[in-house]
Amino acid sequence: MRRRFFVDRFDAGTALLRGDSAEHLGRVLRAEQGQLYELSDGERVWLAKVARVELAKRGESRIEFSLVEPLPVSAPRLRIDLLLSIVKFDRLEWCLEKATELGATNIVPLAAARTDKPLIAAAGKRRERWKRIVLESAQQSRRLKPPMLQEIARPEKAFAVSPAGLRMLLSELRDAPPLRQVLSHAHGTTAATLAIGPEGGWTDEELVSARRAKFVEASLGENILRTETAVVAAMAILNFAVGE
Repeated sequence: MRRRFFVDRFDAGTALLRGDSAEHLGRVLRAEQGQLYELSDGERVWLAKVARVELAKRGESRIEFSLVEPLPVSAPRLRIDLLLSIVKFDRLEWCLEKATELGATNIVPLAAARTDKPLIAAAGKRRERWKRIVLESAQQSRRLKPPMLQEIARPEKAFAVSPAGLRMLLSELRDAPPLRQVLSHAHGTTAATLAIGPEGGWTDEELVSARRAKFVEASLGENILRTETAVVAAMAILNFAVGE
């Protein structure tokens, strides 16, 4: 199966790959003139042939392509907004990678009340790395385009501006209904927001603000899951329930 890369645009039968992606394709995958790859601009996908490889010692590497033929596009029917509380960065980055593979459309890192304050303070410097992770994961999983990675937000604000559709918040409270029950009538849903809290759990104030924003609390069972486990389990269940 051919590798897929994202380009800014298609231009008169040609396309240009630059930056880190060009570095990876040129130096790691050793791209050569005449090789075929898939390119996406976020709306269309083309089969393209390497026309020229420029690997710079200084500055930006570039790989030029000539377009061969358009390829069928399969856009996901379900929009998933993931509100993800910040956890230790190695685990958060794993969450970003897997959430991208599982179809997250929009990812909002949350600075929850019980998120470690040093993590919040350092998170701003990791943004470019996080954007690169979701880009590479989207290319690997052959998505049409990578998810949007939003600025860090407080849960109350993120809840209030969540798009219309099914809104769910994973909860550790004993009276929270199982996620399968919440999703029992979700087949055919086209938009869903999933909020996953920090390791210390949501505060009462955050739960109140979520309920005010029409979020439905849901449980993944009696076991207390790590954030990365909750991300994979909940998104897989959601995709299954709506028929993706």
